[in-house]
Amino acid sequence: MKVPFKKVLKISGLLLLVLVIFLIAMFYRFSMPKSNEKLIKNFQEEGVELIIKTNVFKGFKFRVLSTQRQLDTSKVTFVFVHGSIGSANDFKSYLVDNDLRAKVNLIAYDRVGYGIHETGNVQESIKFETDLLEDLLKNIDAKKVVLIGYSYGGPIALASEKKYKSIVLLAPAVSAEAEPMPWAINFYKWKLTRWILPKTWQAASKEKLSHSLDLMKYDKRWQTQVSEVVSIHGKNDWIVPFENTLYLKGKLKKNQYKIIELNGAGHGLVWSRFDEIKSVLLQQL
Repeated sequence: MKVPFKKVLKISGLLLLVLVIFLIAMFYRFSMPKSNEKLIKNFQEEGVELIIKTNVFKGFKFRVLSTQRQLDTSKVTFVFVHGSIGSANDFKSYLVDNDLRAKVNLIAYDRVGYGIHETGNVQESIKFETDLLEDLLKNIDAKKVVLIGYSYGGPIALASEKKYKSIVLLAPAVSAEAEPMPWAINFYKWKLTRWILPKTWQAASKEKLSHSLDLMKYDKRWQTQVSEVVSIHGKNDWIVPFENTLYLKGKLKKNQYKIIELNGAGHGLVWSRFDEIKSVLLQQL
């Protein structure tokens, strides 16, 4: 029996609609910032007590995560700066790691626009982000701090002109010329589809569209960096191409800059290559 074309079209349309609704629901579920209660529970399941504080910078609230009630001033402090899209929870594996917790203080924070506070309200400014980072660390000796900037967090860490123990960049988005513009950004640019995107994805799209112009302001300023810098980058990264790490080779001094290539790694190296990154972090001590 031959099924009428109109009926096939109708059924296909309904199935497509159900699929779209399912994908949107999953989209929102995995994009929504986790509540304090959820984060605390997740860390408890790993046997780690999570300390959460709410800081304010220039009137903007943001969440700070740590695994110690008070910093041990005798230890080095690792500070993680997430990318776009992202959150402090991106670094959970590092925050709960027993080796790291025994040797260093660990801090991660939600950048303005990505946490439970100010969701979507990104400032589109590397300078704002770096000023916030420096304000967060104002009571910690910079020489005992290792900044770890992932993706968009890379230029934020690199833009700080203080002398740190070191700066570790993870797939850093630092070159305006090597800034690809994914087709999916059109979902934000088109007003008819923008509403579909969760606030955090809208925030990331907004940052993405202005990031290249913002990076141009720092093209010559990278050369003024005084800290030792290590860049860990995957050769298969198409979101933030490896060219970003090579670009810095022409900006930083030879004995100041070290490149670690991860063959086969994409932009998710923070999760997929945890052991290798952890090893490099421990070498900073």
